[in-house]
Amino acid sequence: MTAVNGRASTTASGADAGSAGGSAAAGYGPAGDTVAAVVRQWQAVHPRIDTAPMEIIGRINRCAALLQQAEDAPLRHAGLTRPEFDVLGTLRRTGHALTPGEIARETFSSGAAVTKRLKQLGERGLIERHGDTRDRRVTHVHLTDAGRDLVDRVLPEQLSYERTALSGLDDDAQRGLAAALGELLVQLEGRLGGPRG
Repeated sequence: MTAVNGRASTTASGADAGSAGGSAAAGYGPAGDTVAAVVRQWQAVHPRIDTAPMEIIGRINRCAALLQQAEDAPLRHAGLTRPEFDVLGTLRRTGHALTPGEIARETFSSGAAVTKRLKQLGERGLIERHGDTRDRRVTHVHLTDAGRDLVDRVLPEQLSYERTALSGLDDDAQRGLAAALGELLVQLEGRLGGPRG
């Protein structure tokens, strides 16, 4: 692992951390988390390499993996995958019918992936599709009553998981983190944004 969502090898010793100078200890995060151990190991192998980006990206990736595991529990109970819920949630929050292309853009997904999800959701009676009255090539998708009720039931459960996950940070820390991540997201979307699958 370089600095992603896996675990560091337990072979890194305290001596390694001390000899490396410890960017993790003097850098961007606590010295006791998983990514800090990864950083110490890389510093022992390549002492002259700047591991600062790893300390940020690695923690984002690790947090994302852990949070997704927790947040997906209500979805599994509802028999949904996260991409399927993203489709339902998009239709719910926009409040009107969308074309498959619009759903793809809103969920950062490919057209083929959205088509597959719409088929599965349609078979479960959670969405309906109907053709455009002026252009038969265009399809509009909207939630059924069952789809809307499912989103409204699952969303509070998800938010409860998220609130619990963030409970170790006070309000100021949460606001600061949200602001910093927002700035990073705007930059990345401008340079790297595109369908994710």
